[in-house]
Amino acid sequence: MANHKSSIKRIRSNDAKRLRNRYQAKTCRNAVRKVRTSTSKKEALELLPGVFSMIDTLAKKNVIHKNKASNQKSSLTKLVNGLK
Repeated sequence: MANHKSSIKRIRSNDAKRLRNRYQAKTCRNAVRKVRTSTSKKEALELLPGVFSMIDTLAKKNVIHKNKASNQKSSLTKLVNGLK
């Protein structure tokens, strides 16, 4: 257990940030899953900018690595371009 006031506060703030990061990452994963399971190209193209925005935000906040964000965006773009 922490002994200093600042370390107790740091533990509280870290927990809050961890929960917020987990929520945002899970929301982004669900959005990516929705794009991957969409069958029509029109629907996927409508969802794509929102998903890209979520991925960029997570990378900017260091929740996910920037290379992972780039790989996800690339693979989603290839998948959507391949739809009919």
